[in-house]
Order: sequence, then C-alpha cells, then structure tokens
Amino acid sequence: MKSLLRSYSEADSERFLAVATQITAHAARSGKTKLASELKELLEEIKQKQQSDRIGGAVPVARPQGELQFLLSVSYPKTRLSEMVLGQVQQESLARVLHEYRQQSKLRHHGLSARRKLLLVGPPGCGKTMTSKALAGELKLPHFAVQLHSLITKFMGETAAKLHAIFEAMNETRGIYLFDEFDAIGGERGSKNDVGEIRRVLNSFLQFLEQDDSDSLIVAATNNVQILDDALFRRFDDVITYEFPNAAAVRKLILNRLAPFCVPSFEWSGLEAAAETLSHADICQACDNAAKDAVLSDRDTIDESVLQRSLLNRKRHRSRK
Repeated sequence: MKSLLRSYSEADSERFLAVATQITAHAARSGKTKLASELKELLEEIKQKQQSDRIGGAVPVARPQGELQFLLSVSYPKTRLSEMVLGQVQQESLARVLHEYRQQSKLRHHGLSARRKLLLVGPPGCGKTMTSKALAGELKLPHFAVQLHSLITKFMGETAAKLHAIFEAMNETRGIYLFDEFDAIGGERGSKNDVGEIRRVLNSFLQFLEQDDSDSLIVAATNNVQILDDALFRRFDDVITYEFPNAAAVRKLILNRLAPFCVPSFEWSGLEAAAETLSHADICQACDNAAKDAVLSDRDTIDESVLQRSLLNRKRHRSRK
C-alpha cells in the first residue's frame, strides 16, 4: 500500500499498475476471489483508458466542467523533453524543475517549495509551448491551455473572476496550466496603452500567483518579455529564455526531423547559412516540405538542394511578415 501511494504521488503510472497487479494477485492467493475479480476489472479499465489517451497516467481523467470548459483546453501529451532540441541551460533548468516537482514532499518536509511557476520567454516557434506539453508528458499530467479569447472580456471584474476560477481549478485538478501569449495580461502597468481593466486583471493575477500553493505546475509563455510588468518576475520560481537555434542545433533538428528518410552527407555550411535566424518551427516546416517532395517523387533520400530551397523560402516568408 505504501508503494502504491508513493507511485501515485510521483505520477508513475507504470509502477502504480505494477503494484496494483501485485495486490490483485495477493487477493486471489488469499482466497478473496470476489475482491480479486473486482480489482482485475478496474485494472483493465484503467489500461484501456490509458491506451485510448483518455488519461495521462495515475491521475484521474480531467474534463473542465461548466464555465471552465470555455476557459481551459485539456490534452494528455506524450511529448518528452528528450524529443526536443534544447540548449544546455534550458535542459538543466527543466531537469531541475522535474526533479524538484517529483521530490516536492521531501522539500515540504523541510519547509521548502518545489519550482512550479515558470516564465518562458523568447521568439515565437522556439519551443516554449512544446516545453509546456513535454513537462506534462514527463510528469504524466493533463495539460490545460488557458483560452485567452474566453478569459479576457470587456466587462469590469468579469476577467478577474474567470481568472480566479482557473486558479481554483489548479487546486482541484493537478496538471500543467499554460498561459500562452502571456503579455496579453502581463503587460507593464502604467504604460501609455494601459487600460484600467487590464491593470486590475494583472493585479489579480499577481495576487493569485503569489497565493497559489497547489500541486499544479504553472507555465506562462511570451514572445514580448520587454513589455512585461517588473513585478511579475519575482513571482515566478524560474525564468527560462529561448533563442533561435545555433549551428549545432540546426544540424540536430534536421537530422531528428528527417530520421525516417535516408539522409546523405549534407554540405552543412550551406544549410546552416540558409537556416540562420529561423526558429525551430520554421526549420521543422522546411524539413517537412523536403520530406513531402521525396515522398511524392518516390524517393527515400532527401535532396539537399530541395531542403536548402525550403529553408530559404521559410526565411523569405518570415521577412515579409
């Protein structure tokens, strides 16, 4: 029973099922056939739900109800951090977040708190949203994306009330809660474009964030860190910066994305130059275009000239924005 509870607290679904199976077998050996049969049926139900992606681990299925169904979009990602191309600093920061979160009971015993409130900053397409989903995949937790178009309204006090409902949900349902495009509510107070209602919303967010002591992990992501209010930074446990991929990251991204295909010995200097100033998402899109060209041409080898042209096209597309 101790092992069962420990596996649940660490969101280790495989260990949870293994221990539950042992308990079921012990009940059967002890002659408690009815109990063993009921436990077996429950285990089969849990396994079926996991296989159909209805649950993300040893936590119960989460479905936003009432007003929350318009404020939160839920998913159960299986993405892992190992699937991402991250810099050394990012890898170390995220590894520490996971380690502290998994050991939060030990930290609490000594009056300490795990890192749960993260601010991700950097250009679009460089992995901020994917990081949030990867954290959910690593911890086997549901991923809740806050729907800003439903959160922010023109009526005084209504946005703050909805924000309060989201923070209440964090207490009731453990998960990863993502505030993407966070500058929409985290913009600097007192700026010339500031309006009273948004200032009140930011004040409410700061208060809710500081008071939050749930077991959920809060992630805010923005492309415009320069306009964020200074008071926000001290409320987050960690600020992780994302940048455009360097030459080494470009190579790794291309090789990872084109792994199912035969990749010849590329002239990397040309590809790296073509990929300069492109985001991770841009490079992946260019790789997909080159892969589609290979498939439609009945080839299993990627044409380097096609890939380079795809990268240059993405760059031209970005320059027109």
